[in-house]
Amino acid sequence: MNCHAVLDQVVESTGDESLSLASQIKIAVHLFFCPRCAAELKKLEAAQDVLKADFFPPPPNLEDAILERIYAEAPETEEEHYDIPAGFSLRGWVITGIIVLFSLASSFFGMDFEEVAASEGSSFLLAVGLTVGVVVTGYGALFIGSHLKELTARFRLH
Repeated sequence: MNCHAVLDQVVESTGDESLSLASQIKIAVHLFFCPRCAAELKKLEAAQDVLKADFFPPPPNLEDAILERIYAEAPETEEEHYDIPAGFSLRGWVITGIIVLFSLASSFFGMDFEEVAASEGSSFLLAVGLTVGVVVTGYGALFIGSHLKELTARFRLH
């Protein structure tokens, strides 16, 4: 085998196809006796190792430099306002909250607490307290979440 044929087979064998046992032995014998081909094979293996590893690592702070440049080149415009359909007004939320609290408080008026306490014990108040707490907390969270900008501006929380 000549050097050119050996190197061609070595390059082709680095792909998906593997060489037959006879070809591998011929190449190994040629590489043993030909120092020039052995040096070329070492260079090829080194190049493959470099390409498998991250040859060009990302420069430090590249993302920061790109973002700074984008912000510097972007025309300064006011904050974009999107037309989002408004939900309940602040007055609507307050009226709804009063109705919810009134309905929670009045839902237990018709209950005979003495009879329930005698048959169930006073532990039934735990369920009542948890129900009221969950409803009031959930309503408050929805109110705050839907009016975050207004509440931030009103209480100067910037």
